[in-house]
Amino acid sequence: MERLYSLAENFISINGEGQRAGELALFLRFTGCNLRCDWCDTMWANEKNAPHDDVSLADIARIAENAYKKGVRNVTLTGGEPLLQEGIDRVITRLMEIGLRVEIETNGSVSLLPLIKDKRPVFTMDYKLPSSKMEGAMKTENIPLLSEQDTLKLVCGSADDLNRAYELLTETKPKCKVYLSPVFGRIEPAEMVEFMKEKGLGNVRLQLQLHKFIWDPQERGV
Repeated sequence: MERLYSLAENFISINGEGQRAGELALFLRFTGCNLRCDWCDTMWANEKNAPHDDVSLADIARIAENAYKKGVRNVTLTGGEPLLQEGIDRVITRLMEIGLRVEIETNGSVSLLPLIKDKRPVFTMDYKLPSSKMEGAMKTENIPLLSEQDTLKLVCGSADDLNRAYELLTETKPKCKVYLSPVFGRIEPAEMVEFMKEKGLGNVRLQLQLHKFIWDPQERGV
């Protein structure tokens, strides 16, 4: 029987965050997540049976090829948690064959080791800080697997989160890019900048979610 994937939505927009922020990307959002972060902004897609289409690898390839013909060179797999999709490695391989730069937005609780190969996707991995109420699910062993092309994203919603982020960076000394990102509406970016200055975080970047300033923060498909 052909394997099917639970695709909640697909659309072309700009990358709102990460190393390719501002560049066009095809977004493939899959349903299902193993976490329930307190500030999650895509809760509607977290249940495996959330509204979706069951699509084949060929269906996904057609969507991607159409985006490529329109000049798009990035594809972001997101969710939910895309790495929970059985057979997602086949999707990644097919997208790379089309010529797309594949980025996986992953929640930090799923091992990246099976995807660490010579030809692999780019990872933007969240680390859930205390305000998410999900830090206990984090796999810190993923952090050494992240290289310069990857991003460790620390989403902060409080001063406690900032302090924990600093502690984590001191402990793990990641080799990848590190971004601090505010939970929209919970912490002032200016407070985060002052913290970066205080702690001398010269190799860390503050990043705001562009799409939440261009469109309504609750808007889907952007």
